[in-house]
Amino acid sequence: MKWLIFVLLTLALPGIPLKGLSQQPADTATLFEYGANPAAGRYYQTRGLNIYVEIYGKGAPLLVIHGNGGSIASMKEQIPFFSENYQVIAADSRSQGKSFDLHDSLSYEMMADDFSSLLDSMHLDSAFVVGWSDGGIIGLLLAIRHPEKVKKLAVTGANIRPDSTAVSSADIRFMKDLVVTLQNQKQDPAVKNQIKLTRLMINEPNIPRSSLQQIRCPVLVICGDHDIIKPEHTLEIFRSIPGASLWILPGSGHDTCIRFKDDFNKMVRRFFYDN
Repeated sequence: MKWLIFVLLTLALPGIPLKGLSQQPADTATLFEYGANPAAGRYYQTRGLNIYVEIYGKGAPLLVIHGNGGSIASMKEQIPFFSENYQVIAADSRSQGKSFDLHDSLSYEMMADDFSSLLDSMHLDSAFVVGWSDGGIIGLLLAIRHPEKVKKLAVTGANIRPDSTAVSSADIRFMKDLVVTLQNQKQDPAVKNQIKLTRLMINEPNIPRSSLQQIRCPVLVICGDHDIIKPEHTLEIFRSIPGASLWILPGSGHDTCIRFKDDFNKMVRRFFYDN
């Protein structure tokens, strides 16, 4: 269901594509498409993969990580806001956007390690991190597996298990049915990639609470009160991270950083400033 939501959001946002480094001021955002801006984009070879990255603004590094089936364009409401005060690093995660990956295997741990290596390739020792949905899962794993890389972390709509304690049984059935439907289609690279991304959500993540308890950076845990991730699951994440902060947005679904972009951006910025 998260995959479908990101596809629908992408289709609903005009000018966003499905599929060397310079700075681009935030006030020219309307002149290009995030995720397809050659003036700000380049590839970094990391862990046998070419990761596509666009960089905006100046200041302390801030990494934004999109959700399953998304791309840099999914974070278009965050990039111009945070680039006023930070150097925003927006990347297409493995097997998504322009970071093509034809391998069969895929895990959230792999993607967390990708982003750690990306920061190394950029000669950055650490960054602030904002992650949405699967991007939030990756952010949590980045803080667990590479704690020195994360200054402060804000995650929205993340889960630590793929079962019915985190998402509804109907959503789980939908994803399993989607895989069957995709398997009955012609198996071109795009369909195979969709199967891989959907299976990822069916089988992962599997993050024990004991791992969350190892996180030492300041963490803001966010969800909507009508998120597809159950609020009680978000509470579990919050309670498992020492010193974490919690923000549940009233009247919000999974798209907190789009529907409530102004409140979301200001709250995250304040959290980064104050903690």
